[in-house]
Amino acid sequence: MADRSEVHLSRRERQIMDVVYARGEASVGEILEGLPDPPSYSAVRALVTILESKGHLRHRRVGTKYVYGSARPRHRAAKSALRRLVRTFFDDSPEKAVAALLDANDARLTKEDLDRIAALIEHAKKRGR
Repeated sequence: MADRSEVHLSRRERQIMDVVYARGEASVGEILEGLPDPPSYSAVRALVTILESKGHLRHRRVGTKYVYGSARPRHRAAKSALRRLVRTFFDDSPEKAVAALLDANDARLTKEDLDRIAALIEHAKKRGR
């Protein structure tokens, strides 16, 4: 079986995960409030159940309702999403992805931002990456 980070999520499942990551934890009602063009409550409830069965969400009971949180830390999910993004849109080339970020017209990078990026690159070189 594929690692849960590699399991395909539908557009709506990704939107639900975005709401959960943004809030930390959320009930189905709170998820519904955070969704663009939201479906019915029962549709969100069904999708949350699917996400839980795929291993993306976990729940705990708070009073009479369930509150859902990510089953993985945000930084691990971010790394997995970034790997998929680089693989899908940048021919699996981190160089192309970084170049696109640096070339973006709306990139508002300060000198300090660029210095931190340069330091990260130097650190990666020293580690042999």
